[in-house]
Amino acid sequence: MRMTSREFNHDVSAAKRAARSGPVVITDRGVPSHVLVTFDDFERMTGPQCLFSEALRMDDATDVEFDPPRVAVSAGQADL
Repeated sequence: MRMTSREFNHDVSAAKRAARSGPVVITDRGVPSHVLVTFDDFERMTGPQCLFSEALRMDDATDVEFDPPRVAVSAGQADL
């Protein structure tokens, strides 16, 4: 379905109802500018979203070797 920006602004609820049946293309001066989809459709297209911290969590890892290189830090004289 296509809907102008003016129609969308006038009746957002109608656009949301229409998105239940499929993507709603919103046009600006006749040119497609946005697409409205339901969140379920969005997840199907992009895959489930997760937080960055969840992506880094390693619940099944029992032992991970981590040996970072040593960094030498020396204090310099402050130039006041």
